Amino acid sequence: MTATEHGGEQMTQKRTTRFWVEAWVAAASGLFCVATLLQRDWIELVFRVDPDQGSGTLEWSIVVGLLVLCLVSAALARLEWRRVPSLAPTEAR
Repeated sequence: MTATEHGGEQMTQKRTTRFWVEAWVAAASGLFCVATLLQRDWIELVFRVDPDQGSGTLEWSIVVGLLVLCLVSAALARLEWRRVPSLAPTEAR
């Protein structure tokens, strides 16, 4: 928790559970996106099945989906980060 002065009031910044979920989803999806780019045949290795018969279509679909999830989650986390400080004004002592 950090505090900043704001016009005679002390603003306490609390990060909500929503922010942390969005931040972790963004980080995890970004990590999986990079991992899929580096090791494209992980689906075949993990599940021992080749759903796209070696064309790579499924892997590229996963990369695009994870990238979109990462960007949307990061944007939502940023909005939540900026929104939270205005929620908790407290009197300065």
